[in-house]
Amino acid sequence: MRTKKTYHILNAEILKQQLLLWSQKFNSVVWLDSNMNKQHELQYDAILAVDEFRSIKASYDCAFEKLQEFQLLTNDWIFGYLSYDIKNAIEPLKSENFDGLGFPDLYFFQPKKIFFLKGNELEVYYLQYLDDQINSDIITIQNLNLKQDLIRLNKIKIQQRINKKDYLKKINNILTYIQRGDIYEANFCQEFYAERTTINPLETFKELNSISRTPFATFFKLSEFFLISASPERYIKKSGDTLISQPIKGTAKRSKQIKEDQLLLKKLEKDQKERSENIMIVDLVRNDLSKTAIKGSVKIKELCKVYTFEQVHQMISTIQSNVDKALPSLEIIKTTFPMGSMTGAPKISAMKIIESLEETKRGIYSGCAGYFSPDGDFDFNVIIRSILYNAENEYVSFSVGSAITAKSNPLKEYQECMIKAEAMKHVLEN
Repeated sequence: MRTKKTYHILNAEILKQQLLLWSQKFNSVVWLDSNMNKQHELQYDAILAVDEFRSIKASYDCAFEKLQEFQLLTNDWIFGYLSYDIKNAIEPLKSENFDGLGFPDLYFFQPKKIFFLKGNELEVYYLQYLDDQINSDIITIQNLNLKQDLIRLNKIKIQQRINKKDYLKKINNILTYIQRGDIYEANFCQEFYAERTTINPLETFKELNSISRTPFATFFKLSEFFLISASPERYIKKSGDTLISQPIKGTAKRSKQIKEDQLLLKKLEKDQKERSENIMIVDLVRNDLSKTAIKGSVKIKELCKVYTFEQVHQMISTIQSNVDKALPSLEIIKTTFPMGSMTGAPKISAMKIIESLEETKRGIYSGCAGYFSPDGDFDFNVIIRSILYNAENEYVSFSVGSAITAKSNPLKEYQECMIKAEAMKHVLEN
């Protein structure tokens, strides 16, 4: 059981910074920030969950069973992530590529303290045995001095796991699979990394978020493991009996010149290759949602709508379905994971092919992070545009990818990856 208190906040932006700073003393932290993006059906402007009471770590082979047990045990809010490699528990697949990060395949925790920020109202939920700490914590948080002396760190030089020549060769291999009829779309990813390096995770997140301002930004700390995410994409959300999924396919750079920027947006809206990519994934998501949907309830709310973010324009579709409220949440995850925007289609064939061509185990990248509520609702992002850091072995990494179809030009796909990598590379190297 939890104790709830509500506070009126004078300056929500300052409080957000104070909450994030205060959270760093805990070993388990999840910060979810919408950055005031109102168009994505977000219930809260920001959520902070800290200090695990109970937690679960699991490898892919027993992930769903242990997570289901954990949900039943806690009957409470739980926050965490599922790595991409959980796919191996759903289908006869494997992940044997190099892994420099070593994140657990699955991690969720029941936080002792949760903060929900909506407008100028802060709702605080503490486990009951800690309710005498609420007021003192709020006072401490609001009195925090945000001016911190930053430690200068060594300059980071980001390396590419796959060089340009090899990348182009791999894309041509995928095109051969497509021409042969094995698949009709594949999301191929590549890693950028630095070894024996140290970063300040909080400052890195603040910098990445300030230049991206995406609706599913996430700061995740699990002891030595950090997820620093500026994700623009929702994997799936359940609210009552309604599900929505919002895959992204289609990216265009932005311009500082207003007229040129509008031309780039309009060009993306009309780009037949990008629309084709998006519609292929929409069909895949519709099929996934139909496995649990009430008959006739799967609908496309938005098709190929272009949204503008700080650094890129993105083509996003929204698919909705209705489910039986009694259906276990994990059944929905099992039938839709991993998200089609990160695999390709047909999903299983695409996953086998990209596993054979990629050189890095995806791990938490292209998995999902978010929460389950006590009543079985949930909301998860797609872990893209994200910096991953293992502080213990001093390894920092990010990956980017693009969708390959019959119309793909290998050089243009490479350039699209460089656009997506730009923000993360800039933050780390500068």
